[in-house]
Amino acid sequence: MTLTLTRTFLAAAAACLALVGCNGNKTVGGGSATAESPDTVVATYGAGTKITLKQVDESLTDELADLEKKKFQARRQTIDRLILEALVKAEAAKKGQKEEEWIKAEIESKIPDPTEEEMAEFFAKNQASMPPGATLETIKPQLIGFMKQQKGRDVAAKVFEDLKKANNVVVTFKEPAKPKKVVEAKGPSKGPDGAKVTIVEFSDFQCPFCSRASATVDQVMEQYAGKVKLVFRQFPLDFHEKAPKAAEAALCANEQKKFWEFHDMLFKNQDKLSIDELKATATTLGLDAAKFNECLDSGKMKKTVEEDTAAGKKVGVTGTPAFFINGTMLSGAQPIEAFKEVIDAELKP
Repeated sequence: MTLTLTRTFLAAAAACLALVGCNGNKTVGGGSATAESPDTVVATYGAGTKITLKQVDESLTDELADLEKKKFQARRQTIDRLILEALVKAEAAKKGQKEEEWIKAEIESKIPDPTEEEMAEFFAKNQASMPPGATLETIKPQLIGFMKQQKGRDVAAKVFEDLKKANNVVVTFKEPAKPKKVVEAKGPSKGPDGAKVTIVEFSDFQCPFCSRASATVDQVMEQYAGKVKLVFRQFPLDFHEKAPKAAEAALCANEQKKFWEFHDMLFKNQDKLSIDELKATATTLGLDAAKFNECLDSGKMKKTVEEDTAAGKKVGVTGTPAFFINGTMLSGAQPIEAFKEVIDAELKP
């Protein structure tokens, strides 16, 4: 596998800004903020009635915030690229190497092949999305390439982070403050009711990024024990066909005060979300099977799932996971540092 400077390190730099959530909508980037005054008249109609730029912008609050986020991400990604190119060039010069030679020695040579166990586990978890009739043996060459590419990104990201630390890199460019949303903290929860910080999470049990984020949320709740309350709301995405019933099942488990145990089991076993498997999970957790099955089969919780989804869409949720920390939105499976930055600001006197 040959990786060029740009491919290797841009992949590493992009790791911090890459897709970190399951997204239900396609988005279009581009554009820049206009320099006109908010009072600028952009159209007239009738007997001289005016439409101002301020009126337009007030109708586009979420869209403009999304564009600003894309602009920030593009700039931040470019900052990382410029930094890493300079650092790699300097490191290669120290060893009298060409940059490509340095990359081959420091990254390519350190990318391990996936083990048989790793490939078997990956295939088992993702078999439903494999080509019809595919077996582990028939798809192994493609699987090795894909998994090695993933490992390569991880190695490159680690090398980049080590280079930044060794060279005392400090990025002072920060993302603009996000507008706060009013989000009802309604649903299964843990943490004190009187907590200064409330996190409302919109999530999907079939979304792999939600499963990844779950471990981070556990860390947050542990580090901020007694200071943060977590509320879980359902947001099954349209293209995750098993997610709606899994959401209902979790709420049925909540009726028997086993929501979080059920929540953890679903995220640990995302390949076991059929109705029969959901019922088996309930039995494993010691729930009253008759009550759980009646709740799930009747569709009793469907309305609650739909209400949660509608509430999420109303505040701008388009993918999962999505978190609102005292109203500040944090989208995707973000690192714990991203949570801490917002929470620490909220906890300040």
